[in-house]
Amino acid sequence: MAKVSITVNGTVHAANVDPRTLLVQFLRETLRLTGTHVGCEHGVCGACTVEIDGVPARACLTLAVQVEGRAVTTIEGLAEGDTLHPLQAAFVEHDGFQCGYCTPGQICSAIGMLAELGRGVPSAVTQDLAAPAIALTHDELRERMSGNLCRCGAHNGIVDAINDYYLEAAE
Repeated sequence: MAKVSITVNGTVHAANVDPRTLLVQFLRETLRLTGTHVGCEHGVCGACTVEIDGVPARACLTLAVQVEGRAVTTIEGLAEGDTLHPLQAAFVEHDGFQCGYCTPGQICSAIGMLAELGRGVPSAVTQDLAAPAIALTHDELRERMSGNLCRCGAHNGIVDAINDYYLEAAE
């Protein structure tokens, strides 16, 4: 067993875990935070995406011992009490989900993606690498979110929700 101390959604959690315990298992089984979903278990679908120190990461590919002393934010950590995070509210407004299984990972990825965009990190489709700012075009958004899959086909609502949140945050 390995002792870990991980800050999850602002609260420090200390536990003894098997060194093979995945972060998604730690969140769901030890902490009972079931908003982080297990999809493909291979890091392909993005359903298990959380933020580790503000950077999106696949919880199904990350060992709990790897995040010792770090900060993890799950979908449960975005809302403030009964008030949804503005991106969560945008997903509701734009029907950015059907079954909702991918939604937590989509939202955590989008928050990290927009922070990355704000830092000027280019993507594979960024046209002008020397530009002082990168615009969130349709192609940029789809490329940056391409690691999150939605089997229901709610992609248009997801894109609309992210665009709406981005435009409101920019004002």
